[in-house]
Amino acid sequence: MLGADRVPASWRFAVTTFIGAKAVLTLVGMLALIAFDRMSWAPPADEWTMRDQQQTVSPHRWLSFWFAWDSFLYDHLSGLPLDRPWREFGFPLLYPFLGRALAPLLGGHTAMALLVVANFAFLLMLYYAHRLGEGLLGDDVAARRFVRYLVLLPAAFLFQAALTESLFLCLALAAFHYAERRRWVLVGVVGFFLALSRSVGFLVVVPLASMLLSQHDLRFGRRVLWGCVRAGWPLLLLPSGWLTFMAFCRWQGGDWFAYQHAQKQGWGVSVQNPLGVLWHGLAGGSLADALRAGAAGLALVVLVAGVRQIGLPYVVYGVMMVLVPLSMGPPVYKSLLRYLLAAFPVALVLAGWARPAALDRWLTAGLALLQGVLFVIWLAYWNHFII
Repeated sequence: MLGADRVPASWRFAVTTFIGAKAVLTLVGMLALIAFDRMSWAPPADEWTMRDQQQTVSPHRWLSFWFAWDSFLYDHLSGLPLDRPWREFGFPLLYPFLGRALAPLLGGHTAMALLVVANFAFLLMLYYAHRLGEGLLGDDVAARRFVRYLVLLPAAFLFQAALTESLFLCLALAAFHYAERRRWVLVGVVGFFLALSRSVGFLVVVPLASMLLSQHDLRFGRRVLWGCVRAGWPLLLLPSGWLTFMAFCRWQGGDWFAYQHAQKQGWGVSVQNPLGVLWHGLAGGSLADALRAGAAGLALVVLVAGVRQIGLPYVVYGVMMVLVPLSMGPPVYKSLLRYLLAAFPVALVLAGWARPAALDRWLTAGLALLQGVLFVIWLAYWNHFII
């Protein structure tokens, strides 16, 4: 007990939440898979290839069901040699390169290395969420509620999958945590890697810059501007992170914009009006598209309604995390629930609203039920609706 007491409360809570989430989802996942083994329609015939890929990763299903679609592409990138020209630029490189670095410690198993990276990032994400929640919401109880809602968001089981969700959100939360404490050099270092983790990462410089200005009271005198420049120059590291990836594309493929071209050719991604894409999903798409677009619209409503509670920088960040994926056009619909996980201020607003115990219980139960349904659907259909 004495040893445990020396561990900071945020770490104890993060570890407990991590273990609890891992145990519950693993148990639910295995029960669902055992049930689906008796059903001819799960998975559908066109997804048996995915199941074969999972079995190649691991014969243990409690591990292999955390791999789907992009997981195998990240695994492929983790193993590509650097001594010959690349043609693989569909994803930013931080996540697969972390897997590449860790793989030798796991006998060269890059897929398992990616899963370890994602889950370690999930643990760190919980820690930074608790620390940030304490500062913004004012007490430990509200901070724990914020973390709970993050873990219960509809597709939050993907934080444990071999995907980039936990890594990106861990870095985003860390950047805001250090920004609140005016540790701007750390913000810049974390932001550099944030920009390397996902294409939207370098845009986080916008809400971080607005936070820097708010810390200087927005008085645009010479001394204030000089103070902003002197304190905030590390923010330049965020766009530098993305420029580093572009330079890698140029070095390996001869094209600074290889990522953009790969996204367009491989997935039909092109920049569009995000509000038009949202409306198309709500009014002109399938029922599945309407449900996913409706989730994006609801997130925007919650963010705007919570602006006075959490502050403009967090609302700007959250709105960006909703609108930027939508700007990719209708191909984003299939992955929209996944991308919405980055909008952590939604959970922050909910945590502030749910101070009454009764509302907290109902919201917790509702979110848990919704995530459980989506998790089972994801296991049954191997991610058709989720990613």
